[in-house]
Amino acid sequence: MSKAEIFDRYPVSSVIMYNGTTMVHFLAGGFIFLFLTKVIGSTGIIVAVLYTALSFLEMYIIMPMKVCTNCVYFRLPDSLCISGLNVFARLIAKPGKPANFPNRAKGLLCQNNLYILSLVLPILCGAIFLVFKFNLLLLGLVIGLFVLLALRFFVIIPGMACVHCRSKFICPQAGQMGVREK
Repeated sequence: MSKAEIFDRYPVSSVIMYNGTTMVHFLAGGFIFLFLTKVIGSTGIIVAVLYTALSFLEMYIIMPMKVCTNCVYFRLPDSLCISGLNVFARLIAKPGKPANFPNRAKGLLCQNNLYILSLVLPILCGAIFLVFKFNLLLLGLVIGLFVLLALRFFVIIPGMACVHCRSKFICPQAGQMGVREK
């Protein structure tokens, strides 16, 4: 049985921390893609805008419609999950099936993989851009995003999010993080 307190409503400070780091990550990632303009010209602006728009779309529209509808927080009255997206999902989507919640981690293009790709892609591309055109600002952005990613995976997700989540006993991500027994 879990030792950590299970939240029906996450503290607002946790929701702000989770979403704040996510938004900063996506915006800084988009800025990294602007460095493509030095390699491929104005097409880099299109790539930067597309990355940023698709990242926000995946996290704040598709995730609530595909994942949140199957989550226990969607059905739990007066609840607030770590992302707060359960509240938004109730406004834009119909309830899904709780049995489908683990599907968030099944398949190559599952929601978990798309989310991780949106976090990792600008770091990898930024590192590659550095090889072709070194720039201190770009180096700072790549290091900053790497630190944000580490903060997310080693502090926020296991220590603030998954450990307190009602879904941790069925969520594949919580199982991978090893927080079910905490």
